Amino acid sequence: QVQLVESGGGSVQAGGSLRLSCAASRYMYCMGWFRQAPGKDRERVAVVYTGGGTRSYYADSMKGRVTISLDNAKTTVSLQMNSLKPEDTATYYCAADVNPVHCYTDSMTSWGKGTLVTISS
Repeated sequence: QVQLVESGGGSVQAGGSLRLSCAASRYMYCMGWFRQAPGKDRERVAVVYTGGGTRSYYADSMKGRVTISLDNAKTTVSLQMNSLKPEDTATYYCAADVNPVHCYTDSMTSWGKGTLVTISS
């Protein structure tokens, strides 16, 4: 079982920035962030894929406001979030997998415990 250790998160005012990081205990084919707000479904925020060159996916709701990055070892993923809005308030989860099929079907098998992000208006 791969361990994912998340850091970052917290509370900021609208318009502020936060940076989330997630460290895996080994190389992963994909690493990314999902979020879930109370009473809402889980949403994919951003994912980076490493097979055949590095590619990134961003949710439409976050495009232009977030940047996902991966370290050279491909074991730590970071999410820089800017211009945050109250509707970005949610628990953010790091997810990862070594299996491309799991990655491309949003069925990652390794998950972090989640970190709470609260944006006040």
